[in-house]
Amino acid sequence: MSNLSGQTNVKSLRMGRGCLKGIGDDLGRYVVVTMAVPWQITKDLLGKSPVRVILIESVESVWLDNQLNQLPPCDVVVGIGGGQAVDAAKYFSWKKGIRLVTVPTILSVDAFVTPAAGIRQDHRVIYVGETMPDPLVVDFDVIRSAPPELNIAGIGDLLSMHTATFDWEYSERKGKSEYPFSISDIERARILLNDLYRVLPEIRNNSDSGLTSLIEGYMQLNTICLPAGHYRVEEGSEHYLFYELEERLRRPFIHGYIVGLGIYLMSQLQNNDFEGIRQVLDEVGLLYHPAKMDIGRTDLMKSMLNLKNFVKSKPDLWYTVIDDSDITEDWIKEAISELRF
Repeated sequence: MSNLSGQTNVKSLRMGRGCLKGIGDDLGRYVVVTMAVPWQITKDLLGKSPVRVILIESVESVWLDNQLNQLPPCDVVVGIGGGQAVDAAKYFSWKKGIRLVTVPTILSVDAFVTPAAGIRQDHRVIYVGETMPDPLVVDFDVIRSAPPELNIAGIGDLLSMHTATFDWEYSERKGKSEYPFSISDIERARILLNDLYRVLPEIRNNSDSGLTSLIEGYMQLNTICLPAGHYRVEEGSEHYLFYELEERLRRPFIHGYIVGLGIYLMSQLQNNDFEGIRQVLDEVGLLYHPAKMDIGRTDLMKSMLNLKNFVKSKPDLWYTVIDDSDITEDWIKEAISELRF
């Protein structure tokens, strides 16, 4: 087990093949927060059984608080699964003030290394709390039991630096940056992006080195964002399209897929090397087309037409290219013309 700097937001790390086996034997009284499929994959590997298993049905705050009130006495909460299970575990850990262990079974989102829990209030994404996994357990055998495309999805929250860094630079030029601008942070984010571009085939193949590159990418991103106190280099207009669509359709998405769609569309709005980033999305095999998420053409059109009003109605969203853009129906039709529905 490795001890890591707090700037990575990972207190300790177990990573490799078979490293999940027997972890429950060292946890005292622990609760597992998971879903049906990841629980079936991992339950016989943990050793000592948990005092309760909570199968996540929702990350709406009302549902989570109801479960929180029913938690038995415990020392540790273990999140096993994808983003929703891990975010719920983070929420319980924060609310109860107890140790958190995260066990991603897919790498579709960076939730298992970020401090805040992404939950929902009336289908709106909000981020609350502060947590640090101890340990983060990345068992390559468990990760590769998932469909490969769900692990490839994990690159979405790293490729979003392409559009998010542009948005931060744009807001600074307009005098609207919410934080002290750091060209050093922008440059570090772009170096991280370029490092990822060199290992796209490994990520696509779900190799040990590809999976390691995603985990290390998340943690390196934290060394930029946590000292700054914000995720401006990683979150921008591409995430805002995702937020609008989730509120509109009132259902969750595979995070990396929907962020990938945001990158595809917002890089066009930014006039920001669209052809280059589209090539990256396709080369790594990220499933960003609306057909893969059951998003209809009409719904996406409505979302794009409403996007400017949406971001202006949310004062907590940062200034991006969306704020000054005239997103017309003709522009949208051209921008989505090569997407598959």
